[in-house]
Amino acid sequence: MPPFLRGTAARSSLRLPLFPLNAVLFPGGRLPLRIFEQRYIGMAKACLRDALPFGVCRITRGEEVATPEAPAAIPEFAAIGTLATIRAWEMPQLGILHVTAQGGARFRVRSHAVQADGLIVAEATPLADEPLVASGDAHRPLAQLLELLVERIGSEHFPDERSFDDASWVGFRLAELLPLPLSIKQTMLEMNDAEVRLVVLRRFLEQHGLLQPPGDGRL
Repeated sequence: MPPFLRGTAARSSLRLPLFPLNAVLFPGGRLPLRIFEQRYIGMAKACLRDALPFGVCRITRGEEVATPEAPAAIPEFAAIGTLATIRAWEMPQLGILHVTAQGGARFRVRSHAVQADGLIVAEATPLADEPLVASGDAHRPLAQLLELLVERIGSEHFPDERSFDDASWVGFRLAELLPLPLSIKQTMLEMNDAEVRLVVLRRFLEQHGLLQPPGDGRL
């Protein structure tokens, strides 16, 4: 087992490679990636070989891809990210790896270091899953809207296991689908209250005319 992959989300701490991105991965979400930098191709191969995850963190400052002008530049990234497990992959051409990863548990980065190849390796602490809360009648319009979006976008773009009565699952899926600024998506990820997340998302939808206020009786 590669030394930077010791630990799992079930333990009190873990050491894992990070893939900073201009994106937010939510628990249960799907993340398609086109990988061509050698540091990340090597990371993906190691994760596939040992059936272990890597970490995805949102970039707060800097770039995803190293450039000739700044080959050693390391982006700044959010302290809270999501474990990602590769579910499918293909290499359509030499040096290009396409993978589909699925979001798992959230984690908090405690410290990090940069390897000689530019790969960031973090010491992190897994965060507990949110308490299971039913979405309930009050948030049923959000679940109905999500069902409609799944139907229109295509079920193949969503996890096979769907839980429209789970407040966390509904909130995470809406947060990843809605055109929210990345900073707000990050806030939705870091929030540890499924009901509050749904309230915030509903307010956004109502403000943009995508959902009627309570009492209207229509989506």
